[in-house]
Amino acid sequence: MKIIELQMLQTLYEQDYCAWVEQTAELLRSHHWDTLDLEHLIEEVVDLGKSQQRALQSALRLVLSHLLKWKYQPERRSHSWQVTIIDELLQESPSLRRFLNDAEWINTTYQRSRREAMVETSLSEDTFAIACPFSVDEILDLDFYPNADQ
Repeated sequence: MKIIELQMLQTLYEQDYCAWVEQTAELLRSHHWDTLDLEHLIEEVVDLGKSQQRALQSALRLVLSHLLKWKYQPERRSHSWQVTIIDELLQESPSLRRFLNDAEWINTTYQRSRREAMVETSLSEDTFAIACPFSVDEILDLDFYPNADQ
């Protein structure tokens, strides 16, 4: 009986993801461990962690892009960039902070932000620093405003 239920749940994952999530949550609540679609459940839990990392990277890209535009386009400065979800993400998942200490991860994120800032500002590639010119502390500081000469 349990094998048939597991096969039905695995099929449901492929056909109706939302229904699979609801059914899996119900099985977890009712402690029906032997009926769980563990293969897909593990995959989804791993994806949750990746999703949090992508959310942090997206928020960081946005902040970096705004810092670059603030620094290199002083005539178009606005304070709208200050609203950020980085603090909220780090409060929800403090373990995400390790990515902010990973120079390669920061550099990859900065390079995307740099390209986005070039497109949005129409300024030349030479305008923007090749390496991230901001420290993590500066990036996270809502009162930090870079000057063009920094």
